[in-house]
Amino acid sequence: MSLLNILRYPDPRLHKIAKPVTVFDARLKKLAADMAETMYDAPGVGLAASQVDVHEQLIVIDTSDTRDDLRVFINPEIVWASPEKQIYDEGCLSVPGIYDGVERHAKIKVRALDVDGKRFEIETDGLLAVCIQHEMDHLKGKVFVEYLSPLKRNRIKAKLLKEERELKRDRQSVAVR
Repeated sequence: MSLLNILRYPDPRLHKIAKPVTVFDARLKKLAADMAETMYDAPGVGLAASQVDVHEQLIVIDTSDTRDDLRVFINPEIVWASPEKQIYDEGCLSVPGIYDGVERHAKIKVRALDVDGKRFEIETDGLLAVCIQHEMDHLKGKVFVEYLSPLKRNRIKAKLLKEERELKRDRQSVAVR
């Protein structure tokens, strides 16, 4: 297994729409394992393949406190969503250090495939429901900050671009020494 590079907002590749997975092979299992390792290392509770510049419908999630309940969703689709909504403070590995409230369905039922191509369904609520909806947005090319006001979104974008410039400048100064 190996750690993957996580794209940072506002990288335009985060807006690419993921294609359905059609081949269930060793490459897919390795990708899911590498994504899980990357998510745990970051540390985060979810990661979509789009965030590691692989534009296929694959997400990994582990919302457990013990970090031992990895869930893999391939070609996920929400087949039912409650009319009730909830606001949950969300963060994102592609938008490091930023957290804000996003309104999402309180309960959902999801149909997906596992890494062997076997279909399953789960009905869930709470953090897992929020996380699934958040990661599925990535597969559609949407980042959670797009739910925020244009003013907040622009401030976040400016802050992350500034951090990226400073990081590049620091790397260049180290390389020159």
